[in-house]
Amino acid sequence: MDVEGSASDGSRQVGVRFVTKLRAPSLRVPRPPSPSLPTSPAWASPRSSTSSSKTPIPNTRTNLSTFLWMESLFACRSISSCWPREKVLEIEYVKAIVPKKQEDPCIHDDWVSAVDSSNGSFILTGSYDGFARVWTGGAVCTHILAGHNDAVTSARVINRKGHEGENNFYLATGSKDRSLRLWKFDAAEHVDHPLRIGAYKILPGHTSSVQSIASDPSSEMICSGSWDCSIKLWEVNGSEAAGDTVSIKKRKLNSTSSESEESQLEGAATSTLLGHTQCVSSVAWPHPQIIFSASWDHSIRQWDVQTGKEIRNMVCGKALNCLDIGGESSALIAAGGSDPILRIWDPRQPGTLAPVFQFSSHSSWISACKWHPRSWFHLLSTSFDGKVMLWDLRTAWPLVKIDSHNDKVLCADWWKDDSVASGGADSKLYITSGIEIH
Repeated sequence: MDVEGSASDGSRQVGVRFVTKLRAPSLRVPRPPSPSLPTSPAWASPRSSTSSSKTPIPNTRTNLSTFLWMESLFACRSISSCWPREKVLEIEYVKAIVPKKQEDPCIHDDWVSAVDSSNGSFILTGSYDGFARVWTGGAVCTHILAGHNDAVTSARVINRKGHEGENNFYLATGSKDRSLRLWKFDAAEHVDHPLRIGAYKILPGHTSSVQSIASDPSSEMICSGSWDCSIKLWEVNGSEAAGDTVSIKKRKLNSTSSESEESQLEGAATSTLLGHTQCVSSVAWPHPQIIFSASWDHSIRQWDVQTGKEIRNMVCGKALNCLDIGGESSALIAAGGSDPILRIWDPRQPGTLAPVFQFSSHSSWISACKWHPRSWFHLLSTSFDGKVMLWDLRTAWPLVKIDSHNDKVLCADWWKDDSVASGGADSKLYITSGIEIH
């Protein structure tokens, strides 16, 4: 392969055009004529901000010479053929992201293993202490979901906009006790101290720990992935007519009292999807008739909900911990697992199973990933290295590294579009705000 020049060759001049989607008149650059810039690192070297507005001036992450050299490597062509002198490189200006760390984290009694902040008025967390919690405003614990007999490994807000009114919500949790539980709570209910609530339905059926839960777009069903290698589908129904009533033992709040028995509604799975050979670590239900799953068997699979049949099997070469669907037209698959690389696939591209993007700034296993709900380009990842990273598909380097946690980060989600809620092995829920997405 003939590559003309090297990453350190700064002899070329490249025509550039500066653009921005920001509306401030001071940021606009006249289009003609397109200036030429040297590819040497000098013009792109880091500079300190001297602005009196105290707004950080963003710096380029690499110089033009390195960028052109990398582009030529990917295209297997020379730099001159990839970028002839008449070709103009478009450079977009966006504001630097300077997140604000939460000063007072929300403390749990054990690892924070699950978080769902898809509703802007509260955050749902699950913990290894066996409880799920509702944090109103992301700060005050107002409800404790009590009933599981082991660690809560997954927690999901089923109806993000409320049901039968703006403040009534259905929630789902999964646990190492091999069951799922469904809950209802009133977000408008005023409480002076955390209110303990019980599940309205128990969903037994898995023979090992429940690892992940996802709800369908209609909020009428959920699916669960488990260490028993299966995916089960369940109906979400608040009516006591749907299910069998069984007696269960429940610990009284008074620790000196013995266990008491009470009636509990119990539901059964409507169907089971089989095919994985190891733990189903993550599930996603982005479209009414399609479920995606990731597994420790190194595969990502796509399922037809109506037939229960597997319609795609992507072998990734690594045990996978997380999966999310988003990006352009909600079609891109992001996943991470037993190495520091976050990978993204586009299943619309025929004839290849190779990732279209790979991000490798973490230094340990990837534990969670989440697309931004309103951006085609942005997603976040968490890792056992203790960091949360924000990515933009248009650059290979993380836009932001959040290091609030002092132990493994296990879960994260977007909150109110401009904040990130994350939980970890330090038993803390952190909220990092001020993340403007462009």
